[in-house]
Amino acid sequence: MARHQLLAAVDGSDHSTKVIDSTIEFARLLDAEVVLLYCHEKFPTIVVQQPYRYEAIAGILAQGEMLLEPFVQRLRDAGIAVEKRLMEEPAGKAISEVAKVENCKMIIMGSRGLSNFTHLFVGSVTNHVLQTTPCPVLVIR
Repeated sequence: MARHQLLAAVDGSDHSTKVIDSTIEFARLLDAEVVLLYCHEKFPTIVVQQPYRYEAIAGILAQGEMLLEPFVQRLRDAGIAVEKRLMEEPAGKAISEVAKVENCKMIIMGSRGLSNFTHLFVGSVTNHVLQTTPCPVLVIR
């Protein structure tokens, strides 16, 4: 029988550490594997010379890998199987789509991310995921 999959969405904000803490708890409780997701900025579409575009894309991917690595290590140190996914924005759409494709039983994400607008109770990415996701969402404050 296949193990359950949990999706943990991180963005490097303060909420990301709390998301990983909760992900470790739930993964242990459910004997689940984790899909760790980070949505990077959009790749450049117009650059004067093509080699610079490839360099920019490589830089964006390298930043994403660096951001994910401490979270991957924490999950592995806790004995939890983890696969990472780097996706291009928009984050709300990517989170819901990955959860559906991976047949995740739950999404764990922060209530707000790096673009923290104080007038919003729940961030726009989180709100989009809550409206479109195929599974339960645990929102971490």
